[in-house]
Amino acid sequence: MATSGCMQFGLRRFIQQNSLCSLRKQIRCVTGQAARKHYGVDEPEGPVMKTALPGPKSKELLRELDNIQHCSSVQFFVDYSKCLGNYIVDMDGNTILDLFTQISSIPLGYNHPSMIKAMQDPANVYDLVNRPALQVFPPGNWPARMENSLLEIAPPGLNHVHTLMCGACSNEHGFKAVFMRHMRKLRGGAPPTKEDLETCLLNLPPGCPPLTIMGFKNAFHGRTMGALNASTVKPTHKLYFPADDWPVAPFPKVMYPYEKYAEHNARQERMCLSEIRALVEEYNGRGTPCVGIITEPIQAEGGDNYASPDFFQKLQKICKEFDIAFIVDEVQTGLGATGKMWAHEHWDLPEPPDIVSFSKKAITGGFFFKEEYKATDGHRIFNTWMGDPHKIILLEAVVKEIKSENLLAQVNETGNFLLAGLKKLQDTYPDRLANARGLGTFCSIDTHDAQMRDKMIHSLKQRGINIGGCGVSSLRLRPSLTAQPHHCEIFLDALNEIMKEL
Repeated sequence: MATSGCMQFGLRRFIQQNSLCSLRKQIRCVTGQAARKHYGVDEPEGPVMKTALPGPKSKELLRELDNIQHCSSVQFFVDYSKCLGNYIVDMDGNTILDLFTQISSIPLGYNHPSMIKAMQDPANVYDLVNRPALQVFPPGNWPARMENSLLEIAPPGLNHVHTLMCGACSNEHGFKAVFMRHMRKLRGGAPPTKEDLETCLLNLPPGCPPLTIMGFKNAFHGRTMGALNASTVKPTHKLYFPADDWPVAPFPKVMYPYEKYAEHNARQERMCLSEIRALVEEYNGRGTPCVGIITEPIQAEGGDNYASPDFFQKLQKICKEFDIAFIVDEVQTGLGATGKMWAHEHWDLPEPPDIVSFSKKAITGGFFFKEEYKATDGHRIFNTWMGDPHKIILLEAVVKEIKSENLLAQVNETGNFLLAGLKKLQDTYPDRLANARGLGTFCSIDTHDAQMRDKMIHSLKQRGINIGGCGVSSLRLRPSLTAQPHHCEIFLDALNEIMKEL
């Protein structure tokens, strides 16, 4: 399709103003030091701090935003035109090594050339400008786009996928797929009755049956109402919001390193599996059948809590026994963070999960599913946009980069270096650091208490290093897939200095 002269001029000007060359010059100007070539991007050599965080400009912007909305969660304001690679630059010109990456959601680092190129491609303009309602008026290239992105990286055995916007709505719609499949099977494929159609509009059974999804203690699956039913990690997520009576099972409280405490951990897992079975039988017996169990491969918000492949294999076996959907929430762990494309691939399951939800590093939200969970009627798994074409355009670029640069191998190399460094620090400071753990670069370590953890995070930020916290007192690291050992070395050296000061 021909592009008009006006649009061609506008695109040229956009490309000129936002070219990679310009971005590189900007970052050099900001850092005032040599840059390091890194996966096609000239990165800074390290953090450069000009002010404390938040700086004066961030504080002024915070006052302006506070007049518009509640914003106590804002840490600092960012100049995204100057961010590059694994470094984020704030409005005060501070260059910060980002090992938290927008809450684990930046796959290739900031302003990656392949992603900028995809956004600047004139062939993509019309999908971006018009934002199609993808379940009603998808563009002609949509099936090919899906093949080149999500289906290219689909979990083994799962060839069906819906795109959505975020992790919460991905889990929410995944629950709906589970409910619909259960009722189709229960009714033998018969259509809904007149009573079903009438009572569902009144929030009453049989049209709204009392079906349940089992979650785990310390789990987090999103902030929409259904996802909150299965989330139990923080009161601030749920306080004063109505909730249904859904079963909540214990998650194994394992000790680290896992192999050293194998007997204790196996006992914990057996106890939890027994409780899961008992809860399924209890809820089924009271007429509120459990039709799905949702789990994170690693409980991220809850404190980076792990369980063994054997635990998840036996959990899937319980699901098969009771005809329950096995739902794996890979919103944080998916797309390579653990050294495999999907964290559940570490489990060696006898068959795929029934549903795998994703978002964050996958850029778009959505869920993969087995064919039996495919909706049989339109407008059932549905919203206006069902995702966004530009997310898939970006994901195409990310998938190509993961494969061409062998980034999963990079994640494992960097993760091994990072975890070894964390273990060395905990051996050096055993009274303040413990339980270093991780898969790939999905790493964390426990501190003495929440106050010490928060003080460490603050001190790291003032040194130009951004990480996060989780659980009661854990430090968590969520670097991009392009992070390398030298990035982790900067962090480990800074953390060692902070430990000396403490």
